[in-house]
Formats: sequence, structure tokens, C-alpha cells
Amino acid sequence: MRTREVRVGKAVFGGGRPAAFIGGPCVIESEALLRKVGAALKKSCAELKVGFVLKASYDKANRTSMKSYRGPGMEEGLATLAKVAGELHVACVTDVHEPSHAAVAARYVDMLQIPAFLSRQTDLLVACGKTGKAVNVKKGQFLSPWDMRHAVEKLYSTGNKNILITERGASFGYGNLVVDMRSYAIMRQFGAPVVHDATHCVQLPGGNGATTGGQREFVRPLARAAAAVGVDGVFFETHPDPDKAMSDGPNSLKLADVPDFLREVHRFDALAKEALR
Repeated sequence: MRTREVRVGKAVFGGGRPAAFIGGPCVIESEALLRKVGAALKKSCAELKVGFVLKASYDKANRTSMKSYRGPGMEEGLATLAKVAGELHVACVTDVHEPSHAAVAARYVDMLQIPAFLSRQTDLLVACGKTGKAVNVKKGQFLSPWDMRHAVEKLYSTGNKNILITERGASFGYGNLVVDMRSYAIMRQFGAPVVHDATHCVQLPGGNGATTGGQREFVRPLARAAAAVGVDGVFFETHPDPDKAMSDGPNSLKLADVPDFLREVHRFDALAKEALR
């Protein structure tokens, strides 16, 4: 089934187009780091002629420990993200955690993202939908793919059809996530473009005690599998030195490895879409 097209800046998701990419550091650590990562990702995506949206969070409100770094905060973080995206001439996206943050964030970014833990929060979904900006809602680790129909309907109730659905894995016992590849085919039936979260799906929640662990060695094989099944976009987080990242380092890709990752996924995506024509 071909999903509807959703435009985020110059990037297009769905409609049988090549999979576009959403990428960046997990959290805004500094303006310089965000610019370095954004410029590198823009260059790699431009070489492949695929869409790109820069991602970074101004606040990580669901960190495992109170002692973990959350980000620069809404005002400073949004201004930094908008500044860097503007300099690079790319679209950008950030997480929102409260209904009151939606309208504020919408003044700075091209797309709002609803974290997986909050994918059932009606007031948050409706507030994001009402901004008129594109909305990427991540499927909760506790939800089945068919349950995401309700999240999509809540967003559509605002009249906003610029919706993406992202799969980031389902809880499998304690501290583990598994991606059910059937979920992409199931969620595509709702009409909205479907995105594979390549890095969060290899997390080990709470795996390091006070922080979340991860298995970045499985990022590429799972992304290849998702592309082969048929997705409209791929989300990933990256850092120049993931082992020193202030958030989600264990599951983030090393920035130097991203060009090969993008080329690999792009090739699998092209084969899948050719086979489905």
C-alpha cells in the first residue's frame, strides 16, 4: 500500500518516494556539535539525493536518572536548533512532552515529535496536531501496531494530515526491545508514512543501571531489514564520539560511520520500492 505524501521542508515522506532520513544528536549538547553533525548529515543525504530532517532535543524529560543531563531547556534549545537548521537550510524536528510546549516549539521547528512513552496522551497529540506542523508520533513500547490507529485518529481529528508513525521496538521482558517487522505493513494501512527508528530500537532500557544501554552493532542489520520490508523514512541518532555522548550514546551511530549506513539503507530501500512497483 502506498502511503500519502508528507512534506517536511524539502524532505518528502511517503507516496512511494525514496525513504527520507531524520537524524542528529539525541540532545543538544552545544551549538558547535549540533552544527557539525547537521552539516555532515546534510552532505551525505545530498549526495544520495534523499530528504533530510535535522533532529535534536532541547529537553529529555524521560531520562532514567534524575542525575542525567536533560538538555539546555526549551527557550535556549529551540533557538539553537532553529539557528543551526536555518544556517544549513534544512528542516528540523524536536520532541515535545507537554501540551503547553507544542505551540511554542512550532514557532521554531518544521515538525514536532511525540515520544513513545507519550503516544497515548490525547491532550498532547491534539495540541501538536492543532499547530498545523507535521507530527511524528513514535509507537509506544507497550502498544501493538494496530493500536496506533487511535493515535493517528486523534491527530487527524485536528484536521492535520501531515502525520508520520515511527516504530521504535516493543518491550520484550525487562530491559530489551524487539522490532516486529509485521508492524510496518500493519501501520501502513492507516495511510500515514511509516518510519523505522534505527537507533532507539536497539536500546536496552535501564541496561546500565542508572542509564539506558544499547547494542549499536545491530543498528545496520535491523535498518536493512526495515528498508526491505518497506518504510517511508529512517530515524537515527548519531554523535562524533558516542561513548562520550550525554544521552543515548550506547545506541547512537558514530558520525564517521553514517555515510556507509545511509548508502546501505538507501540501496535496500531502492530494491524494495522497485520490487513493489
